[in-house]
Amino acid sequence: MSLTTPDSSHSIQLDIEGMTCASCAQRVEKGLNTVPGVTATVNYATEKATIWAAEPDVSALVEQVEKSGYKARAHSADSPPKPDRVAALRRRVLISSIFTLPVVVLSMVPLVQFPGWQWVVLALALPVATWGAWPFHRSAWVNAKHGQATMDTLVSIGVLAATLWSLYALILGGAGEIGMTMSMHLFAPPDQIGNEIYLEVAAAVTTFILLGRYLETRAKRDAGKALASLLEAGVAEARVIREIPGPEGTIDIETVVPIDQLLVGSRCVVRPGDRIPTDGIVLEGSSAVDQSLVTGESVPVEVQPGTSVIGGTINSHGRLVVEASRVGADTHLARMATIVERAQNGKARAQRLADQISGVFVPIVIVLSILTLIGWLIFGPSAEWAFRASVATLIIACPCALGLATPTALLAGTGRGAELGILLSGPEALEASRHVDTVVLDKTGTLTTGSMSVSHSVVDTEHEDEFWSYLVSLESTSSHPIAQALVAHAEHVRSYPVEGASADAGFGVQGTIEGRSVRVGRSTWLSEGQLSVPQHLTDAFNDQRLDAYTAVWLAVDGELWGGVYLSDEPKPQAAATIAALHARNLQVVLLTGDSQGPAEHVAGQLGIDRVIAGVSPEGKVDAVSALQDEGHRVAMVGDGINDAPALATANVGIALGSGTDQAMSAGDITITRGDIEQVPTALALASKTLGTIRGNLFWAFAYNVVAIPLAVGGVLNPLIAGAAMAFSSVFVVTNSLRLRRFRATTAGA
Repeated sequence: MSLTTPDSSHSIQLDIEGMTCASCAQRVEKGLNTVPGVTATVNYATEKATIWAAEPDVSALVEQVEKSGYKARAHSADSPPKPDRVAALRRRVLISSIFTLPVVVLSMVPLVQFPGWQWVVLALALPVATWGAWPFHRSAWVNAKHGQATMDTLVSIGVLAATLWSLYALILGGAGEIGMTMSMHLFAPPDQIGNEIYLEVAAAVTTFILLGRYLETRAKRDAGKALASLLEAGVAEARVIREIPGPEGTIDIETVVPIDQLLVGSRCVVRPGDRIPTDGIVLEGSSAVDQSLVTGESVPVEVQPGTSVIGGTINSHGRLVVEASRVGADTHLARMATIVERAQNGKARAQRLADQISGVFVPIVIVLSILTLIGWLIFGPSAEWAFRASVATLIIACPCALGLATPTALLAGTGRGAELGILLSGPEALEASRHVDTVVLDKTGTLTTGSMSVSHSVVDTEHEDEFWSYLVSLESTSSHPIAQALVAHAEHVRSYPVEGASADAGFGVQGTIEGRSVRVGRSTWLSEGQLSVPQHLTDAFNDQRLDAYTAVWLAVDGELWGGVYLSDEPKPQAAATIAALHARNLQVVLLTGDSQGPAEHVAGQLGIDRVIAGVSPEGKVDAVSALQDEGHRVAMVGDGINDAPALATANVGIALGSGTDQAMSAGDITITRGDIEQVPTALALASKTLGTIRGNLFWAFAYNVVAIPLAVGGVLNPLIAGAAMAFSSVFVVTNSLRLRRFRATTAGA
């Protein structure tokens, strides 16, 4: 499976300010999509708009957002930090709570209602209904000027209605008389409604919703901490070595440069305790590097000259000189952050339905509230009863829970995945992983160590002297693990120059040495041409069983000279990984270009269900497609460039991050540490995240389906309605935050 994006060739992001609910995000998104040639999606949780267009005009897009009543600016790595809304909300909640508590107590408990208590309540409640609720009033007014309504509109109308009703009752009605008492009924029958004030509703609803928004904002911030940590892991400056003219040639000096001035090939000095500024190769020094933020690996990794290192990781001890191999957006850390952020900005199919509902939710609720008021005025016991039901309807309806259902779960799930070294590409991957019933694994480098070792050889005695020289000379032109093992085994033999070397991926390599045509590869490949096989090599050459070995044969000018048998041991954690996949009721298939014998030997050791051997790199796509034609939902695990097409073909592609960029780009899930034991954990995390999204959406829909009719029916006091609305969003966010406690285990649970 591969992710799809709009056909437009460029994408940009805008930071959106002023969104306070899911309806706001839906309105901004709708406005942006009216711009010709633009496809946009707006994420309420991350407060970002992602826009695809052939030639995006940032100023026009920002202007369109402002027309919708919000502020926007182009997102960039050096964008100024957003204001700390958490601190501002906390202050507003604390002050409002101090005023609200005595208001609620005096309004609810007749025993403490001294003469004139209602006027004290008015004095305490007015600051809350005005200053405390000011964010709601301001947002409602801005949206009203644009002919729009949001969640804040509902809250503002409800608070103002309760306040104005109370002022009317106090000044013109009988509620202001000295000695008046009032008791609050949570579920009051009609005959108990009297001449009441609702200042406790105005104050408590404001405070409850402020508290809910504070908890929601703090939880969203916490859910996004993993991405923030990734972004903050990058360094702002690098200490580089520059050559300058000296009295006797050039001399090296160390100088500090901004990270954006770092070039590929720059030599960087990394002191103990410093972060490595960019991806590179160690030139000098040895140390242990803490890669936990990037790979989830808690044990520091030993590095020495020639070792690749990742930017953003921490040099524990020892001075290192690192040559930059990647800079800027091409670094591993930047690509990780891009994948995580892209995933967090995605939307599940169910969320798109929720967004459509949120877009029309507020106007419908306002109309419903008006109809409730009119209906109870006509058929109800009193105007107060009608008022209570109308205000409760306004306040209890909550589209925010709908809007937060997917984004907060994605924030928490993808953030936790990044901490574990697992990158989820987005909701599409989560939805696809839910139905996976078959996991396809490559053998070499995935299930096995990939470090081939020579077991024994069979060589024609007439060519013993030149066999290894020709073999090593030709294989030295290849980077295949088998070629590397052969070269390492016979590194001291004489080497010849090779002309016209070319590889037939998955089969072998050929070239010209001293004017002679030389081919090294599988027996079936060599047999495709004219091949003379000495009698004493015939049995070995034609034996395709091979048991635990992989055989590589050498032919010169159409004559077989001999063969080498290599073996590759399973990774220590491979058997436990297969057992964990079986525990999830998944079929495991070994897909390899190796011969049937070695493949079945490894499968037998690990308990793998099915073997598909002798498959070329191009054939891997056909093999995955064949499994899908059988009705299977396939997850493909791979780490090489030859795996990328199969990863894209599978329903879910799982790329091991120790492999190539092409494989990682094709994967729906990337395991940055490259450990196969993380595969069950990755599938479990994807399943858990999708389950959380579905649970959130169910709660959000169920809450509104149940709560709104209760409010319309006049059953609920507006105070209870406000509390329920505030904590419906809090429930969704805190439910999502449970994903941050997800644990990686061998069983992938």
